[in-house]
Amino acid sequence: MAKKRRPQPQAAARSTQDGPVPVVGAREPCPCGSGRRYKACHGRSAAQAVTELVRRPFEGLPGECDWVALRELVPAATAPLTLKGGLPEGVPSVTLATVLPMAWPALRRDDGSVLIGLQNDTSSGDLSRDLADTLRRALAAEPGTPVTAGRPAADGPRLQDLLDTEAPFEPEVHTGFEFWVENAEQATGEVAASLERANAAALPTARIAGLEGAYWCEAPGKNHLRWVTAHPEERLLDALARLHAAGESSLGEDTRLVGSFRAHGLVVPVWDLPSSMSAEDVTAPAVAFGERLTKALADETPLTSEERRARGGLTNRQVTLS
Repeated sequence: MAKKRRPQPQAAARSTQDGPVPVVGAREPCPCGSGRRYKACHGRSAAQAVTELVRRPFEGLPGECDWVALRELVPAATAPLTLKGGLPEGVPSVTLATVLPMAWPALRRDDGSVLIGLQNDTSSGDLSRDLADTLRRALAAEPGTPVTAGRPAADGPRLQDLLDTEAPFEPEVHTGFEFWVENAEQATGEVAASLERANAAALPTARIAGLEGAYWCEAPGKNHLRWVTAHPEERLLDALARLHAAGESSLGEDTRLVGSFRAHGLVVPVWDLPSSMSAEDVTAPAVAFGERLTKALADETPLTSEERRARGGLTNRQVTLS
């Protein structure tokens, strides 16, 4: 008995129009006329485009290392953003913030200014595209309203398309979240209580002058220095291993390079510091280490056996955050 063949749609049923296929429900027939459900036809490629992971979403932006630090390490910070072509009418400023009240993706203030939250969950694998979509919706929102989460188009713009990549990226670290509200010193009631709770949960953090992406933080029992670097991973690990084997990887007495982690495609070395070591105390040793690291990065000789063991130890303690 001949095997039944699945009925095929007539060629005339297929869409003959040029242009993108409209988005419909996953179980609905695909608008292209193939006869298959959307999720098994054009919806599959659209979903793959949206969810494909971009390892370095901030690559190409000024201050990439600081973008990663504000996303993963810093509790309270802001940075002004410069748009290509200037600000739209009625928008006096656009500011990136680590986090916003109620974990809002963005907020259009009463005066029309825009705040964009960086430390939010995202709906796709490209954080830059998610943030660009939030930014565009915030610019069009009514003043005095928060912007809710959304899903960007697979071919939508990225931050690199919307921001002026010639403008510097200059984060400002805050001791608390008073930047959430205007005239925070006059806040009362639930607003004041919310600020107090948020401030109490934030670890004291400071940016290290002279080292892009380097941040000191105070933690229970010991302090830390975490330095987001843009060096190629293999060369960086070799350089760190050379310094570690030579006894030159510390930042002074009772400090220790304890390992590193990856975040958004970049490697972040981490040092343990004594609780008495402030951000000011660690600045000069950190800058001096940066100079030693630059020399070690330029060394292309094969690693010695001791350096290979040091590299193995650093690699074994490495984790990936994103």
